[in-house]
Amino acid sequence: MSRLVIVSNRVGPVRDSARAGGLAVAIVEALKESGGLWFGWSGEVSEDGTHGALKTETVGRVELATVDFSPDDYRLHYAGYTNRTLWPILHYRLDLAEFDREMDRAYRAVNERFAARLFPLLKPDDVIWVHDYHFLPLAATLRAMGAEQPIGFFLHIPFPVPEILTALPNHAALVRAMMAYDLIGFQTERDRRSFERYLQEEADAVVSAEGRVRAYGRTVTAGAFPVGIDAESFARFATSADARRQVDRLTRMIADGLQIIGVDRLDYSKGLPERFRAYAEMLEKYPDTRSHVSMLQIAPPSREELDAYIEIRQELEQITGNVNGRYSSFDWVPIRYITRGFQRRTLAGLYRFSRIGLVTPLRDGMNLVAKEYVAAQDSEDPGVLVLSRFAGAAETLDGALIVNPFNIEAVADTLQRAVHMPLDERQARWTRLWDTVRQHDAAAWREAFLTSLKSCRA
Repeated sequence: MSRLVIVSNRVGPVRDSARAGGLAVAIVEALKESGGLWFGWSGEVSEDGTHGALKTETVGRVELATVDFSPDDYRLHYAGYTNRTLWPILHYRLDLAEFDREMDRAYRAVNERFAARLFPLLKPDDVIWVHDYHFLPLAATLRAMGAEQPIGFFLHIPFPVPEILTALPNHAALVRAMMAYDLIGFQTERDRRSFERYLQEEADAVVSAEGRVRAYGRTVTAGAFPVGIDAESFARFATSADARRQVDRLTRMIADGLQIIGVDRLDYSKGLPERFRAYAEMLEKYPDTRSHVSMLQIAPPSREELDAYIEIRQELEQITGNVNGRYSSFDWVPIRYITRGFQRRTLAGLYRFSRIGLVTPLRDGMNLVAKEYVAAQDSEDPGVLVLSRFAGAAETLDGALIVNPFNIEAVADTLQRAVHMPLDERQARWTRLWDTVRQHDAAAWREAFLTSLKSCRA
């Protein structure tokens, strides 16, 4: 059996994979099955950076190998090009993207140094699986060093239409480097089509009916592989002791009221200000919801050094203050806004208690919160998933109420519909959702991608 080599920006937990998210669970299980190497950034910053000592650890059949970033790598590559340039571009936010040659050069240099540290660790029969936008050009450097192994790439966030991507300086060189992979996986068919259309328009690519794309003298397979969660495990979390404690606590707090829940990183792609305004619009337009329907938003901060994130946090605090000041009563607070994270078992209990799961990103690769909310529900009395059409999950979760997060009034109307949805409709919708989430879980995603990658070289 071939050894699996995983490359990702962060190297996740191996010993306690049940506590990790869908990606980490899928990766860990694949590594445990075949034995393998997980390579990436250590999460540490040191003066030696990628030139420093390789940090290694072995857990069972899994070897972990990590390197540090230097202060300049962190500033220019991680906090710079990946988060100030690629992240906004890939999320359709040209207005927030920063174009800087020094950051561009640092991104490419870090990829070259990661490849140089990884290459000596490789074995001839390895299968290499690279993850996410931090490493778009990694395979091209490995190929230049002589790597002949199958190399696949999976993009966890959206791939934009050509009209957006071509605003990126050196976009052609970046996409050309991606053609060094054998298989490129996307979350949705929409993202796959955007990639193919870019190559057709910018490189006169030939696309076959089987998803084979030929451009720049190479042929790559492009496919959609929607990420799943560890569905059965998460469903068990929802009935754990930790989860029951949360349900009991919320039941005492809210009594006969209903709760809407949102769980997101604090990021401009998640549509949080629009979400808060839609909830406020529901309270204004439908007075029967006041003192009855509350909203809990959990939003741990991320990338706090960027101005865009400072501004969104201030905006959310202002909206929360205005809504709570206008509608609160002695025994009811409309919005509870929490900026710290929770363990997955705790979140499962919060999801299970909440009548409505509100997942309304302005643009998202998949959004696993939507699937976790479904998995946590009580089949006898399930909640309602309200889902943005711009989340990758909307492509397959047809039992959700699909909304346009930019249409504040329509989202408010949909929330009102969800509040009053009869039990039989909630059960029917949840059954369709659960069937999809359970069948297309993390294991199915992993197997589909790796099977396709190996077939590329068959």
